[in-house]
Amino acid sequence: MNRLLYAPARDVLATPSVPFTDLTLRTEDGERLHAWWVPATAPAIANVLLCHGNGGNMGDRAFAADLLAGHGFGALCFDYRGYGRSSGRPSESGTLRDARAARAAIPDGPLIYLGESLGGAVALALAVEHPPDGLILQSAFTGVRDIARLHYPFIPRALVPDAYPSLRRIRDLHAPLLVMHGDEDRIVPVIYGEALYDAAREPKRIEIFRGAGHNDMIGPRWIEVLSEWARLTL
Repeated sequence: MNRLLYAPARDVLATPSVPFTDLTLRTEDGERLHAWWVPATAPAIANVLLCHGNGGNMGDRAFAADLLAGHGFGALCFDYRGYGRSSGRPSESGTLRDARAARAAIPDGPLIYLGESLGGAVALALAVEHPPDGLILQSAFTGVRDIARLHYPFIPRALVPDAYPSLRRIRDLHAPLLVMHGDEDRIVPVIYGEALYDAAREPKRIEIFRGAGHNDMIGPRWIEVLSEWARLTL
C-alpha cells in the first residue's frame, strides 16, 4: 500500500526565487529532513507550515513559497522522510513525526498549517495535537480508505489500512479552518473537501475554485483567498 500512497522524487528541481535558508531538521526518531525557511518579503502577517502532497517533493512547491513570501507569510517548507534529500522511508507515523520537527523550527508568531492533499491529512493530525492559529486544507481527502475505493476498487476494503482518517479527526479540531478545493479535481473530488468542511466546527470557510483540478490551484486567486482569510482570522 505504501507504494500506492507515496510517490516521492529525489531530485529537487526548483527552489524559491526569493531569499531562503536551507535547513536540516532532525526528527524525534533520528531522521534528517531537508527544509527551507522562506521569510516574508512583505509586511508580516503570519508564518506558514507547508505540508506538501504525496507526489514529488518540496521543489514542486517553490512557486507557492514565493507567493506566500510576497504576501507577508514566512514559509517553512520541508520534505517528508524519503522525499527529496530527506533520509528514511515515508509512513503515516513518520510523516507526522516529520511535521512535528518542521513545526519546531518555525520562529515565534502567528502560525498557520497549510496541507495539500495528503499533506492536508498530515497538517490536520498535527493541528489536533498542537492547535495552530489557523488550518488550511487544500485538495484534502477524508481518509485513505475512501480514496482507495475511488481509485483502486479492485482492492478489498478490508485490506486497505484505515490510514490518515481525516474525517474522524476533524471533529476534534479546535482552530479556524479554511478548505480550498477545485471543482474539477479528479484525484480527490470536491465532495471530500466538502465532507471535511461539513464535519468541522466553526469558525470555518470553504472556497471552491471553479475549473481547477488537483494540482493547478496555486496562483493569484489562491493567494488572494488565503491572505483575506488570514487577515480576518488572525
